[in-house]
Amino acid sequence: MAERSTAAVDVADSSGDDPLTAKADKAATDGVAQAQDAAEPTAQDEGEDEPGGEQPALGSPELHSGHKLAGRYRLEECVTRLDGFSSWRAVDEKLRRAVGVHLLCADHPRARSVLAAARSSALLGDPRFVQVLDAVEENDLVYVVHEWLPDATELTGLLASGPLGPHDAYQLVTQVSQAMAAAHREGLAHLRLTPSAVLRSSTGQYRIRGLAVNAALRGISSDSPQRTDTEAIGALLYAALTQRWPYDSDAYGLRGLPKGVGLIAPDQVRAGVHRGLAEIAMRALANDGATASRQEPPCTTPDELAKAVAALPRIRPPEPEFPAPAEYQRTTYQQGTYGRPQPRPGVTTVQPVAPPPPPLQGRAGKVLKWAVSALLIAALGLGSWQVADTLLDGRKDRTTPEDTAPANGDEKPQSTPAPGKPLSIKDAEEFMPDGSGIQENQVPQAIDGSPETAWTTNQYKGYANFGNLPYRKQGSGIVVDLGSVQNVAGIDVVMERPGQTVEVLAAAADSSEAEHALSDFPQRLTELAPAGKEIHKTLEKPLRTRYVLIHITSLAPDGSANDFRGGISEITVRG
Repeated sequence: MAERSTAAVDVADSSGDDPLTAKADKAATDGVAQAQDAAEPTAQDEGEDEPGGEQPALGSPELHSGHKLAGRYRLEECVTRLDGFSSWRAVDEKLRRAVGVHLLCADHPRARSVLAAARSSALLGDPRFVQVLDAVEENDLVYVVHEWLPDATELTGLLASGPLGPHDAYQLVTQVSQAMAAAHREGLAHLRLTPSAVLRSSTGQYRIRGLAVNAALRGISSDSPQRTDTEAIGALLYAALTQRWPYDSDAYGLRGLPKGVGLIAPDQVRAGVHRGLAEIAMRALANDGATASRQEPPCTTPDELAKAVAALPRIRPPEPEFPAPAEYQRTTYQQGTYGRPQPRPGVTTVQPVAPPPPPLQGRAGKVLKWAVSALLIAALGLGSWQVADTLLDGRKDRTTPEDTAPANGDEKPQSTPAPGKPLSIKDAEEFMPDGSGIQENQVPQAIDGSPETAWTTNQYKGYANFGNLPYRKQGSGIVVDLGSVQNVAGIDVVMERPGQTVEVLAAAADSSEAEHALSDFPQRLTELAPAGKEIHKTLEKPLRTRYVLIHITSLAPDGSANDFRGGISEITVRG
């Protein structure tokens, strides 16, 4: 699980009460809740229980730094000790990497549910979630081992310096909603999706930690898990846009809204908020059981939320800022002193060099000039003759029997197929044979006419075939829609990086809609093979189709031999 080196893990991320967790923690009295709401969480007190924690504390395992689990996981630092469980930063001595560990006694009332949640989360295998590496019951202990990513930053830390820009907020809600939609399709819910549960890697990818496990550790459940997670994503987007928590209590290091005013739109809290994203946040949030947005229908599931975000116009990243040019200064040439020696204090002026002697004069000079001219003319003639002879020999070597055979009646010599002109691309979408996308919002960047932008996959570890994930067995790619059946004579593709294994296929001429199965693309433009930075293919005979698939089955190395990534920068179909 990705962690900050000095912060507690997400399962104990706040002492502040908020509607997301209050639904699961209703046992507290009003006085306790108010006292807890007033306290802002810190890295030290994040381990305190939430309102409702007046019950006697359960005993947590009494372990110390240096203790080893299963002979390989060495505990280094306890970051949370709460309600009968503890969380540690540890080292996997077998693989020599940092990991995180949650520990409970085997007789803990939630030990069984924690084990079940951890094993279910591990089976998902989605790289958008921090991965569960092991879940074990051993020697009266139950422990869950997860990834630890020190280079990732919690959303809590990102918001400490201010709200996110429109593009960053757009990426946040896009990636988190798509990931949670995929999890719910597999029957998994988070129920504890707070700013501390979302991390951004150094490459800009968002990762979600604690899927199912954090709720199990806290004993949190919900009668409507999809609605709970959707509202949580709306709260994250609201906080990203405004740097305020969308309820009247402070939580997760963020100030809440003024008491008594209710839930107000983000653009009423802070000027300059992107209107489309503000509307998405309000459609996801709940206010006394009703959607906060009156203009559009509510989003009650992560899948509905992901589709609503995808329907927004694409939000481009900000233009890079370049340093201001230095103050304009006139050059020596512009000052009218070009060619004149400039005096310098303390430096003796150098006298000009004497001009070269005049050319040879008289009879001897004329003879020498004629001799040199004759030699130059002879050398040029000899060189031209040798070049012409070489060209003629090369043409003879390339001549084939077909070139020398006489024309036969009505037969005409075959000509090389014309490159063709670019065809208009009406639309494009991600190839999802298993129903799960990667970066659907980036697909338009592969057909925007600029090779500087790209549709880029996530980073996968260990295996070039998309991490060897079961739902990526058929790879990924992009399907372009020409709008109608066209004569396709060729294709040009600029890959995001060389080394990817790619093939280009086309749907049958009678296909009426974009498909998501390889069997729906029977016409082949190129063979499946490793590709360089660019792919150029001209067909000997044009084929008829409306849909063209650029299919990627294997990715290229990304920074190290164990990390892989790929993508497509630009697609041009020729007719």
